Amino acid sequence: MIDDVLKPIHGGTDSGPPPRFDFSTNANALGPDPHALQAVQAADPSRYPDPLYTVLHQAIAAFHQVAPEQVAVGTGTSELIHRLVRWRWLRGPMLILPPTFSEYARAAQPAELPLLQAHSPEEFLQLLPRATLAFLCVPNNPTGEVYPFLAEAAQTAQRHRATLVLDLAYHALTQNPPPLPQGVWRLYGPNKAHGLTGVRAGYLVAPVDLTHFRHLAPSWVLSVHGEAFLRASLEPPSQTWVAQTRQTLWRWRRELAQGLRKLGLEVQEGQANFLLVRVGPATQVAQALRARGLRVRDCTSFGLNEYLRLSAQPPEAQKALLEALADLLASNWKAW
Repeated sequence: MIDDVLKPIHGGTDSGPPPRFDFSTNANALGPDPHALQAVQAADPSRYPDPLYTVLHQAIAAFHQVAPEQVAVGTGTSELIHRLVRWRWLRGPMLILPPTFSEYARAAQPAELPLLQAHSPEEFLQLLPRATLAFLCVPNNPTGEVYPFLAEAAQTAQRHRATLVLDLAYHALTQNPPPLPQGVWRLYGPNKAHGLTGVRAGYLVAPVDLTHFRHLAPSWVLSVHGEAFLRASLEPPSQTWVAQTRQTLWRWRRELAQGLRKLGLEVQEGQANFLLVRVGPATQVAQALRARGLRVRDCTSFGLNEYLRLSAQPPEAQKALLEALADLLASNWKAW
């Protein structure tokens, strides 16, 4: 059924009342970035943005030291992913490395692209010559893994004329981020790092002219608020703010991992501002925590039905989560 194919499968936020503490979001828990927030609030919603986003494309291009025609803005990285798979120049087999961001596979379904799914980095490199389009999330969502084979993947893609897209939604919050190889396409969703996920805005930087790709988007694909946010996110006050928050986020992640391990839980801690914890019946545990005012990310939609993804949150939130998990452990949830 088409409704089953296209239904949302993210599994993070829900339609319930606001939780006391939200571990399901990977947005910067120290946000919002005050400089970017001020820019969004100052935007004039009574006017249309420039339909070509000329000044914004120039600002992004200058920041990344590329030509303006190598930049395209969109309503967040999800919209850009869906636009990429519809572009006729990229139509063909699409390759992913699960578990990873579900939007890649979700975009391939209505576009009717053959979907190749690798089960290991080695298999990803083996399948890459057969792909027209390939996605890697750096660091990966939900595992927080930083792949050591990016340079080899980029070289393989170039040799076989495959388009390798690196999704960098959490790259700015990554501890020990890897160098990004030349020749890859780069997706940026800065609202995560700046703590403004409600502002849907992102952009693509590619080693090719994206003028035709821009015209695949609806008119005014980016609102004045998204336009203001992206411009502000590139400016020194916002860049400095993100840099200053990272150490705290990494410390909170380590402290959360330590607390979970003290409860006897298995933790997979990567380089991002989030981690995975193995709890057994993930959906039931997530529901039980939600009833206690704690929202977590059930990873069943990633194919990890025993894991929760938890973002780095302040000590007060961690204390509430660990106490709730301890209560659930005492009730022997693993027997559910």
